[in-house]
Amino acid sequence: MDFETLINSITPETYDALVRALELGKWADGNRLTQEQKEHVMQAIIAYGEKNLSEDQRVGFIDRGSKDEGEMCDDNTHEHQPVKFLQ
Repeated sequence: MDFETLINSITPETYDALVRALELGKWADGNRLTQEQKEHVMQAIIAYGEKNLSEDQRVGFIDRGSKDEGEMCDDNTHEHQPVKFLQ
């Protein structure tokens, strides 16, 4: 089975199981993932996400929000205070 066929055969339930296995570092039966398995699972998760999920649902998505033209990133509404180190 080639990679493309494999990705097309992944169901949403299988995808969730792969994500969970990668998060925990072990399969549902308790066996640890090898380094090679981790790499393959990551590739499958990324490929499945690119094909079947919207950008904000994919693993690794960071919501950077948006800003209006001319809006500053730091609105300076927070008062800056020096850090105090206790000994």
